[in-house]
Amino acid sequence: MPERVVVGMSGGVDSSVAAALLVEQGFDVIGITMRLWTEARPEDYTGRSQCCAIEDIGDARRVAQRLGIPHYTLNLERPFRKFVVDQFIDEYANGRTPNPCLNCNTFIKFDAFLERAKALGADWIATGHYARTASDADGSVQLLRGVDREKDQSYFLYTLSPQALAMTRFPVGGLQKAEVRAVAERHNLAVADKPESADICFVPGGDYRAVVGTKVADRPGLMLDTEGREVGRHQGVQHFTIGQRKGLQIGGGGERRFVTGIDAATNVVTIGSADDLLVERIELSDVRWLAEPVDRFEVQLRYRSTPLASTLSGNVLVLDEPARGVAPGQAAVFYDGDRVVGGGTVESTG
Repeated sequence: MPERVVVGMSGGVDSSVAAALLVEQGFDVIGITMRLWTEARPEDYTGRSQCCAIEDIGDARRVAQRLGIPHYTLNLERPFRKFVVDQFIDEYANGRTPNPCLNCNTFIKFDAFLERAKALGADWIATGHYARTASDADGSVQLLRGVDREKDQSYFLYTLSPQALAMTRFPVGGLQKAEVRAVAERHNLAVADKPESADICFVPGGDYRAVVGTKVADRPGLMLDTEGREVGRHQGVQHFTIGQRKGLQIGGGGERRFVTGIDAATNVVTIGSADDLLVERIELSDVRWLAEPVDRFEVQLRYRSTPLASTLSGNVLVLDEPARGVAPGQAAVFYDGDRVVGGGTVESTG
């Protein structure tokens, strides 16, 4: 009897091809689409450029029919709001920069989804993420970058538990994007030419302030330079992120100025130069390891940013060369070559 794999099908080409490849390999495949968000004002949303848009359920169902596999829709809107949307809002209200995709993977796509898959008798779960796994001699499973470095999504997966990682397959992780689309065309899947998703599903038009504003009221405060002098006023710290240059409305000419600090407790936004954004020391919280802890590795501080050589001393990350625009709330993910060894959350910089 073939092993059963439950595939998370978002309606996009990557997860559709993941399902197709598993069917080719002889697995007993079941497709599940997670319904995460229902738009309160559909006219605000661009639809097909969003991640997990509501109409994608229909695309996933059509792909499943084409592949001859069962397909179910799983309503996870309640946990999605709790663990993703509400945390997103809280982080901005506290002057931090959240990572909703990481929280979605951690609490929804590899937690709640995994439990539902087990209830269906799954031996494995699978997704369309561009990542890979490999087993060590002792049987432990390691997380690796996807072969297509332009699409690699391992950065968002470092918080997976060993149990979840050991039960997960990433069928497209060893392929280039062009190869993925070629597989979709070979199977005559209607999503073969479907555009990439661009916007977060619950953020209309990419404007996070519209979402935060539904729960967080403006609280005017001071904008100070790095010497403590007032240079302007703001309507609320939730409107700003570290490194922001546009929309500061502080006037004046000369060198470009940026948001270099956000203090929600004092309601102060600090403005400085590009050089004031450079940091060498980063304090981390919630450090997690997917491999044996090490103190020397390359760290990636944003999705698709260049990995930087660094040393970890306790919870303090020391960079060999300064990095610019590191914000509290961001993920710092540790790599040994293509292998993800761990990661943590940025708390403060210096």
